[in-house]
Amino acid sequence: MTDTKALVLELARKYHKEQETRAFEPGVTPILSSGAVLDEEDRGALVEAALEMRIAAGVRTRKFESEFARYFRLRKAHMVNSGSSANLLAVSALTSPKLKELRLRPGDEAITVGAGFPTTINPLVQNGLTPVFVDVELGTYNASLAQIEAAISPRTRLIMIAHALGNPFPVAEVAELARRHDLFFIEDNCDAVGSTYGGKLTGTFGDLSTVSFYPAHHITAGEGGCVLTSSLELARIVESMRDWGRDCWCEPGTDNTCLKRFDYQLGTLPAGYDHKYIFSHVGYNLKATDLQGALALSQLKKVDDFGAARRHNWQRLRDGLAEVPGLLLPRATPGSDPSWFGFALTVLPDAGFTRRDLVDFLEGRRIGTRRLFGGNITRHPAYQDVRYRIVDELVNCDIVTEDTFWIGVYPGLTKEMLDYVVESITEFCTRKG
Repeated sequence: MTDTKALVLELARKYHKEQETRAFEPGVTPILSSGAVLDEEDRGALVEAALEMRIAAGVRTRKFESEFARYFRLRKAHMVNSGSSANLLAVSALTSPKLKELRLRPGDEAITVGAGFPTTINPLVQNGLTPVFVDVELGTYNASLAQIEAAISPRTRLIMIAHALGNPFPVAEVAELARRHDLFFIEDNCDAVGSTYGGKLTGTFGDLSTVSFYPAHHITAGEGGCVLTSSLELARIVESMRDWGRDCWCEPGTDNTCLKRFDYQLGTLPAGYDHKYIFSHVGYNLKATDLQGALALSQLKKVDDFGAARRHNWQRLRDGLAEVPGLLLPRATPGSDPSWFGFALTVLPDAGFTRRDLVDFLEGRRIGTRRLFGGNITRHPAYQDVRYRIVDELVNCDIVTEDTFWIGVYPGLTKEMLDYVVESITEFCTRKG
């Protein structure tokens, strides 16, 4: 490292430390529902990557992929430009002709929950699959194993479900169900990095799993996401479809990794056609940049501390609100240890106030709230012309749509902030109830 570079990095870290942090002022300081927690090492990592001007995916991205796969004890991780892209890529990979008769085809059914985020559902629609929506349980906001099993039909080929607000669904049992029925299983782990089920990390049960690095999530790269798997066959398809659909697997800037670059004959191309320009999939360009890789690599060092803070903050809210009337409090799925994404609250029918009443009160006190994503997703305008199937009725999804919201537990929240949230909710519910 040159003296000039070392000085720039030292100044970048110093600059970070000099940023003014104001004391918390109740009702004035915003209490965010989510956000990134960034330190001087994160700023230094970004500045160092910028100084090297490696603006495409490079050494840091590859190192992050290796470290992230090691964290989950999986064989492969492929970084992409967003969690949404990770879900699109995971579903698209299962349509690959390289899977032969196992590939997903238009009209195949995919089981998911009716109260979710569109990025879990949209890739199913975009690949011509038929979403099959199941209801959720209030409190955990996940589907039960029985609900998922009841949704299986002769056309079912895929189960793709997200862990709601970091709270694992019964993922081991769902994985076994998928194996028993010869179904693919994609685990949307975007909200749940660090959560465990039966002592095992979520994101390790499916054929593929996905993660998001949006600032709201457990670690951030600004934007970014990842697809993980232990199947080398699926990993190779994921890489191809991420990188334009190319057949070549050379890293950017390298040539002839396979040592037969001009010796292939694929499709109806002439023999010897440059392998770097042979395409085996109708793919995308979903790659991340080295700046994203640098920040994600720095954040990964703190993932366990972030998870501990999320658990602590969630429990502080849970304990503080235990006796408050009119609210259904969240609970962890049996056998799980969630690294919580948020703290969900459902206003009960006899509360004496509505969700809107409580949300308006909290927002007026600068306490950020969020809906439980799309609520009943089938009620949104985007899905009015989409072909789907509903199992039974989405009764609880409708309750979520009307009566549920969540507040933050992310590591940037202080004890004073959390106590103010508890005091505010208690004051309102006691007075109105």
